[in-house]
Amino acid sequence: MFSKKIIVWYLRNKRDLPRRNTRNPYKIWLSEIILQQTRVEQGLPYYLKFVENFPTVEDLANAHEDYVMKLWQGLGYYSRARNLQHAAQTIVNEHQGKFPKDFESIKKLKGVGEYTASAIASFAYDLPYPVLDGNVYRIISRIFGIYEAIDSNEGKKIFMKQLNELMDRSDAANFNQAIMEFGAIQCVPKNPNCNVCIFKDTCHAFLQNKIEQLPFKEKKIVKKDRTFHFMIFTDGKKFIVQKRNEKDIWQGMYEFPSSEKRLRDNKNIVHQTELQKHLLTHQNIYYDFTLIYQKKLEKENQQLLVNYEEILKLAFPKIMHDYITKKLNLYLPQTLKKNNGRSK
Repeated sequence: MFSKKIIVWYLRNKRDLPRRNTRNPYKIWLSEIILQQTRVEQGLPYYLKFVENFPTVEDLANAHEDYVMKLWQGLGYYSRARNLQHAAQTIVNEHQGKFPKDFESIKKLKGVGEYTASAIASFAYDLPYPVLDGNVYRIISRIFGIYEAIDSNEGKKIFMKQLNELMDRSDAANFNQAIMEFGAIQCVPKNPNCNVCIFKDTCHAFLQNKIEQLPFKEKKIVKKDRTFHFMIFTDGKKFIVQKRNEKDIWQGMYEFPSSEKRLRDNKNIVHQTELQKHLLTHQNIYYDFTLIYQKKLEKENQQLLVNYEEILKLAFPKIMHDYITKKLNLYLPQTLKKNNGRSK
Protein backbone atom coordinates (compact mmCIF):
# COMPACT_ATOMS: atom_id res chain seq x y z
CA MET A 1 0.00 0.00 0.00
CA PHE A 2 1.43 3.37 -1.10
CA SER A 3 0.68 5.31 2.09
CA LYS A 4 2.15 2.76 4.50
CA LYS A 5 5.21 2.29 2.33
CA ILE A 6 6.01 6.00 2.13
CA ILE A 7 5.32 6.61 5.84
CA VAL A 8 7.74 3.80 6.79
CA TRP A 9 10.35 5.37 4.49
CA TYR A 10 9.71 8.77 6.07
CA LEU A 11 10.10 7.58 9.65
CA ARG A 12 13.48 6.11 8.72
CA ASN A 13 14.80 8.97 6.58
CA LYS A 14 13.17 12.24 7.72
CA ARG A 15 15.24 15.32 8.43
CA ASP A 16 15.02 17.10 11.77
CA LEU A 17 12.93 20.16 10.84
CA PRO A 18 11.33 22.60 13.31
CA ARG A 19 7.75 21.90 12.23
CA ARG A 20 8.25 18.22 13.04
CA ASN A 21 8.94 18.92 16.71
CA THR A 22 5.74 20.83 17.44
CA ARG A 23 1.98 20.77 17.06
CA ASN A 24 1.82 24.52 17.64
CA PRO A 25 -0.13 25.86 14.63
CA TYR A 26 1.52 29.29 14.87
CA LYS A 27 5.02 27.82 14.56
CA ILE A 28 3.94 25.41 11.82
CA TRP A 29 2.38 28.32 9.91
CA LEU A 30 5.57 30.40 10.27
CA SER A 31 7.64 27.49 9.00
CA GLU A 32 5.37 26.82 6.02
CA ILE A 33 5.27 30.46 4.89
CA ILE A 34 9.03 30.91 5.26
CA LEU A 35 9.81 27.68 3.39
CA GLN A 36 7.55 28.52 0.43
CA GLN A 37 9.83 28.70 -2.62
CA THR A 38 12.82 28.62 -0.25
CA ARG A 39 15.38 25.90 0.45
CA VAL A 40 15.33 24.53 4.00
CA GLU A 41 18.95 25.47 4.67
CA GLN A 42 18.21 29.06 3.63
CA GLY A 43 14.87 29.35 5.42
CA LEU A 44 15.76 27.76 8.76
CA PRO A 45 17.74 30.74 10.17
CA TYR A 46 14.82 33.02 9.28
CA TYR A 47 12.36 30.73 11.02
CA LEU A 48 14.49 30.76 14.16
CA LYS A 49 14.76 34.58 14.03
CA PHE A 50 11.01 34.97 13.71
CA VAL A 51 10.26 32.57 16.58
CA GLU A 52 12.80 34.36 18.77
CA ASN A 53 11.56 37.87 17.97
CA PHE A 54 7.85 37.02 17.72
CA PRO A 55 7.23 34.10 20.11
CA THR A 56 3.45 34.58 19.87
CA VAL A 57 1.06 35.62 17.13
CA GLU A 58 0.30 38.76 19.15
CA ASP A 59 3.98 39.74 19.02
CA LEU A 60 3.98 39.45 15.24
CA ALA A 61 0.67 41.28 14.86
CA ASN A 62 1.85 44.23 16.97
CA ALA A 63 5.37 44.55 15.53
CA HIS A 64 6.37 47.53 13.39
CA GLU A 65 6.17 46.61 9.71
CA ASP A 66 9.71 47.90 9.08
CA TYR A 67 11.04 45.51 11.73
CA VAL A 68 9.20 42.53 10.20
CA MET A 69 10.59 43.41 6.77
CA LYS A 70 14.10 43.85 8.18
CA LEU A 71 14.03 40.34 9.65
CA TRP A 72 12.79 39.01 6.30
CA GLN A 73 15.51 40.87 4.35
CA GLY A 74 17.35 38.61 1.91
CA LEU A 75 14.70 35.87 1.83
CA GLY A 76 12.91 37.24 -1.23
CA TYR A 77 9.23 37.13 -2.21
CA TYR A 78 8.63 39.95 0.24
CA SER A 79 4.85 39.83 -0.09
CA ARG A 80 5.07 36.74 2.14
CA ALA A 81 6.26 38.89 5.05
CA ARG A 82 3.52 41.50 4.56
CA ASN A 83 0.87 38.78 4.27
CA LEU A 84 2.28 37.04 7.34
CA GLN A 85 1.77 40.11 9.51
CA HIS A 86 -1.65 40.83 7.99
CA ALA A 87 -2.75 37.27 8.83
CA ALA A 88 -1.37 37.61 12.37
CA GLN A 89 -3.46 40.74 12.84
CA THR A 90 -6.53 38.89 11.54
CA ILE A 91 -5.94 36.09 14.07
CA VAL A 92 -5.68 38.63 16.89
CA ASN A 93 -8.63 40.76 15.81
CA GLU A 94 -11.05 38.11 14.56
CA HIS A 95 -10.01 34.94 16.40
CA GLN A 96 -9.09 36.43 19.82
CA GLY A 97 -5.43 35.60 19.24
CA LYS A 98 -6.10 31.86 18.81
CA PHE A 99 -5.02 30.17 15.61
CA PRO A 100 -8.13 28.84 13.80
CA LYS A 101 -8.65 25.08 13.95
CA ASP A 102 -10.77 24.43 10.87
CA PHE A 103 -9.48 24.21 7.31
CA GLU A 104 -11.70 26.91 5.77
CA SER A 105 -10.80 29.51 8.42
CA ILE A 106 -7.11 28.74 8.01
CA LYS A 107 -7.40 29.09 4.22
CA LYS A 108 -8.99 32.55 4.58
CA LEU A 109 -5.85 33.96 6.20
CA LYS A 110 -3.89 36.32 3.95
CA GLY A 111 -1.16 34.50 2.05
CA VAL A 112 -2.49 31.03 2.92
CA GLY A 113 -3.58 28.97 -0.07
CA GLU A 114 -5.00 25.46 -0.21
CA TYR A 115 -1.59 23.78 0.06
CA THR A 116 -0.48 25.76 3.14
CA ALA A 117 -3.88 25.39 4.80
CA SER A 118 -3.71 21.61 4.24
CA ALA A 119 -0.22 21.46 5.71
CA ILE A 120 -1.20 23.41 8.83
CA ALA A 121 -4.49 21.54 9.31
CA SER A 122 -2.80 18.15 9.06
CA PHE A 123 0.44 18.90 10.92
CA ALA A 124 -1.21 20.75 13.81
CA TYR A 125 -4.60 19.05 14.06
CA ASP A 126 -4.17 15.81 12.05
CA LEU A 127 -7.07 16.77 9.78
CA PRO A 128 -7.23 14.69 6.55
CA TYR A 129 -6.43 17.34 3.94
CA PRO A 130 -3.75 16.21 1.44
CA VAL A 131 -0.96 18.59 0.45
CA LEU A 132 -0.37 19.20 -3.23
CA ASP A 133 2.82 21.14 -3.99
CA GLY A 134 5.61 20.85 -6.56
CA ASN A 135 7.20 17.91 -4.76
CA VAL A 136 3.93 16.00 -4.62
CA TYR A 137 3.04 16.71 -8.25
CA ARG A 138 6.42 15.30 -9.25
CA ILE A 139 6.04 12.09 -7.23
CA ILE A 140 2.49 11.36 -8.34
CA SER A 141 3.13 12.13 -12.01
CA ARG A 142 6.24 9.97 -12.15
CA ILE A 143 5.04 6.96 -10.17
CA PHE A 144 1.57 6.78 -11.71
CA GLY A 145 2.43 8.09 -15.18
CA ILE A 146 0.15 11.13 -15.20
CA TYR A 147 0.91 13.39 -18.16
CA GLU A 148 -1.79 15.98 -17.50
CA ALA A 149 -0.25 19.46 -17.15
CA ILE A 150 0.29 20.32 -13.49
CA ASP A 151 -0.37 24.01 -14.19
CA SER A 152 -3.85 23.38 -15.63
CA ASN A 153 -7.16 23.28 -13.76
CA GLU A 154 -7.93 19.82 -15.12
CA GLY A 155 -4.48 18.61 -14.08
CA LYS A 156 -4.98 19.82 -10.51
CA LYS A 157 -8.30 17.95 -10.27
CA ILE A 158 -6.73 14.72 -11.54
CA PHE A 159 -3.76 14.92 -9.18
CA MET A 160 -5.93 15.84 -6.18
CA LYS A 161 -8.26 12.89 -6.90
CA GLN A 162 -5.28 10.53 -7.07
CA LEU A 163 -3.83 11.99 -3.87
CA ASN A 164 -7.11 11.65 -1.97
CA GLU A 165 -7.26 7.98 -2.95
CA LEU A 166 -3.69 7.39 -1.72
CA MET A 167 -3.90 9.32 1.55
CA ASP A 168 -3.98 7.51 4.87
CA ARG A 169 -6.72 9.53 6.60
CA SER A 170 -5.97 7.95 9.96
CA ASP A 171 -2.42 9.36 9.88
CA ALA A 172 -2.76 12.56 7.84
CA ALA A 173 0.15 14.38 9.45
CA ASN A 174 2.71 11.64 8.77
CA PHE A 175 1.35 10.95 5.27
CA ASN A 176 1.67 14.61 4.23
CA GLN A 177 5.08 14.98 5.84
CA ALA A 178 6.20 11.76 4.17
CA ILE A 179 5.16 12.60 0.62
CA MET A 180 6.64 16.11 0.86
CA GLU A 181 9.90 14.75 2.27
CA PHE A 182 10.10 12.05 -0.37
CA GLY A 183 9.93 14.70 -3.07
CA ALA A 184 12.47 16.89 -1.29
CA ILE A 185 15.24 14.34 -0.77
CA GLN A 186 14.48 11.25 -2.91
CA CYS A 187 12.31 12.01 -5.96
CA VAL A 188 14.16 15.26 -6.72
CA PRO A 189 13.69 17.26 -9.96
CA LYS A 190 17.06 16.48 -11.56
CA ASN A 191 19.00 13.21 -11.52
CA PRO A 192 17.14 11.34 -8.75
CA ASN A 193 18.83 8.20 -7.48
CA CYS A 194 16.13 5.83 -8.74
CA ASN A 195 18.17 2.71 -7.96
CA VAL A 196 17.52 3.14 -4.22
CA CYS A 197 13.89 4.25 -4.61
CA ILE A 198 11.26 2.19 -2.78
CA PHE A 199 8.92 2.55 -5.79
CA LYS A 200 11.38 1.67 -8.57
CA ASP A 201 9.65 -1.62 -9.38
CA THR A 202 6.33 0.09 -10.11
CA CYS A 203 7.31 3.67 -11.04
CA HIS A 204 6.07 4.51 -14.55
CA ALA A 205 8.70 7.20 -15.20
CA PHE A 206 11.57 4.93 -14.15
CA LEU A 207 10.35 1.92 -16.09
CA GLN A 208 9.54 3.97 -19.21
CA ASN A 209 12.61 6.23 -18.98
CA LYS A 210 10.45 9.35 -18.57
CA ILE A 211 12.06 10.85 -15.47
CA GLU A 212 13.07 14.08 -17.24
CA GLN A 213 9.68 14.48 -18.96
CA LEU A 214 7.54 14.32 -15.82
CA PRO A 215 5.87 16.26 -14.40
CA PHE A 216 4.59 18.07 -17.49
CA LYS A 217 3.97 21.83 -17.52
CA GLU A 218 1.78 23.54 -20.09
CA LYS A 219 2.91 27.13 -19.71
CA LYS A 220 6.35 28.67 -19.79
CA ILE A 221 7.29 31.70 -17.73
CA VAL A 222 7.87 34.80 -19.85
CA LYS A 223 10.26 37.08 -18.01
CA LYS A 224 10.15 40.86 -18.15
CA ASP A 225 13.37 42.90 -18.32
CA ARG A 226 13.61 45.96 -16.06
CA THR A 227 16.48 48.39 -15.45
CA PHE A 228 17.13 50.49 -12.34
CA HIS A 229 19.89 53.10 -12.05
CA PHE A 230 20.08 53.72 -8.31
CA MET A 231 21.49 57.06 -7.17
CA ILE A 232 22.94 57.30 -3.67
CA PHE A 233 23.01 60.98 -2.71
CA THR A 234 25.16 61.82 0.32
CA ASP A 235 26.64 64.88 1.97
CA GLY A 236 29.25 62.63 3.54
CA LYS A 237 27.11 61.95 6.60
CA LYS A 238 23.53 61.35 5.51
CA PHE A 239 21.77 59.66 2.61
CA ILE A 240 18.44 60.00 0.83
CA VAL A 241 16.24 56.88 0.97
CA GLN A 242 12.60 56.18 0.27
CA LYS A 243 10.08 53.40 0.90
CA ARG A 244 8.55 51.37 -1.93
CA ASN A 245 4.83 51.53 -1.19
CA GLU A 246 3.44 50.80 -4.65
CA LYS A 247 2.26 47.28 -5.53
CA ASP A 248 5.43 46.10 -7.21
CA ILE A 249 8.54 44.11 -6.43
CA TRP A 250 10.10 44.96 -3.05
CA GLN A 251 6.90 46.57 -1.74
CA GLY A 252 7.42 47.70 1.85
CA MET A 253 11.21 47.73 1.48
CA TYR A 254 13.48 50.80 1.38
CA GLU A 255 15.53 51.86 -1.62
CA PHE A 256 17.68 54.65 -3.00
CA PRO A 257 16.10 56.94 -5.61
CA SER A 258 16.44 55.61 -9.15
CA SER A 259 16.59 57.07 -12.63
CA GLU A 260 15.74 55.75 -16.09
CA LYS A 261 19.16 56.85 -17.36
CA ARG A 262 22.60 56.13 -16.01
CA LEU A 263 24.29 59.27 -14.66
CA ARG A 264 27.49 60.11 -16.55
CA ASP A 265 30.19 62.77 -16.57
CA ASN A 266 29.25 64.31 -13.25
CA LYS A 267 32.14 65.68 -11.19
CA ASN A 268 30.32 64.77 -7.97
CA ILE A 269 30.28 61.05 -8.71
CA VAL A 270 32.31 59.26 -6.02
CA HIS A 271 31.72 55.69 -7.14
CA GLN A 272 29.78 53.94 -9.89
CA THR A 273 29.24 50.22 -10.50
CA GLU A 274 28.86 48.40 -13.77
CA LEU A 275 25.39 47.22 -14.80
CA GLN A 276 24.58 43.95 -13.04
CA LYS A 277 21.83 41.35 -13.40
CA HIS A 278 19.54 39.95 -10.71
CA LEU A 279 17.15 37.10 -11.54
CA LEU A 280 13.64 36.96 -10.11
CA THR A 281 10.97 34.39 -10.94
CA HIS A 282 9.14 36.61 -13.43
CA GLN A 283 11.63 39.43 -13.98
CA ASN A 284 15.23 40.04 -14.98
CA ILE A 285 16.48 43.04 -13.01
CA TYR A 286 19.39 45.06 -14.44
CA TYR A 287 20.82 47.60 -12.03
CA ASP A 288 23.75 49.75 -11.06
CA PHE A 289 24.64 52.17 -8.27
CA THR A 290 26.04 55.69 -8.47
CA LEU A 291 27.33 57.30 -5.26
CA ILE A 292 26.99 61.09 -5.58
CA TYR A 293 28.31 63.77 -3.25
CA GLN A 294 26.12 66.81 -2.66
CA LYS A 295 27.04 69.63 -0.33
CA LYS A 296 23.38 70.11 0.59
CA LEU A 297 20.87 67.27 0.39
CA GLU A 298 17.37 68.10 -0.75
CA LYS A 299 14.76 65.40 -0.23
CA GLU A 300 11.25 65.13 -1.59
CA ASN A 301 8.13 64.70 0.57
CA GLN A 302 8.18 60.93 1.09
CA GLN A 303 11.95 60.62 1.29
CA LEU A 304 14.07 60.32 4.42
CA LEU A 305 17.52 61.56 5.41
CA VAL A 306 19.38 58.86 7.34
CA ASN A 307 22.95 58.21 8.41
CA TYR A 308 24.86 54.99 7.73
CA GLU A 309 23.97 53.41 11.09
CA GLU A 310 20.28 54.09 10.45
CA ILE A 311 20.51 52.61 6.94
CA LEU A 312 21.72 49.34 8.44
CA LYS A 313 18.51 49.13 10.49
CA LEU A 314 16.21 49.50 7.47
CA ALA A 315 15.04 46.66 5.25
CA PHE A 316 16.50 46.90 1.73
CA PRO A 317 16.24 44.41 -1.16
CA LYS A 318 19.22 42.06 -1.22
CA ILE A 319 20.95 43.77 -4.15
CA MET A 320 20.95 47.09 -2.25
CA HIS A 321 21.79 45.55 1.11
CA ASP A 322 24.84 43.88 -0.47
CA TYR A 323 26.04 47.18 -1.91
CA ILE A 324 25.48 48.97 1.41
CA THR A 325 27.44 46.43 3.44
CA LYS A 326 30.13 45.45 0.94
CA LYS A 327 30.79 48.60 -1.09
CA LEU A 328 29.24 51.72 0.39
CA ASN A 329 31.05 51.46 3.70
CA LEU A 330 34.36 51.22 1.80
CA TYR A 331 33.72 54.47 -0.03
CA LEU A 332 32.33 56.46 2.89
CA PRO A 333 35.73 57.39 4.38
CA GLN A 334 36.91 58.38 0.90
CA THR A 335 33.79 60.49 0.45
CA LEU A 336 34.45 62.39 3.65
CA LYS A 337 38.14 62.85 2.90
CA LYS A 338 37.61 63.78 -0.74
CA ASN A 339 34.88 66.31 -0.11
CA ASN A 340 35.82 67.88 3.22
CA GLY A 341 37.60 70.68 1.44
CA ARG A 342 34.64 71.28 -0.81
CA SER A 343 32.18 71.60 2.04
CA LYS A 344 34.10 74.27 3.96
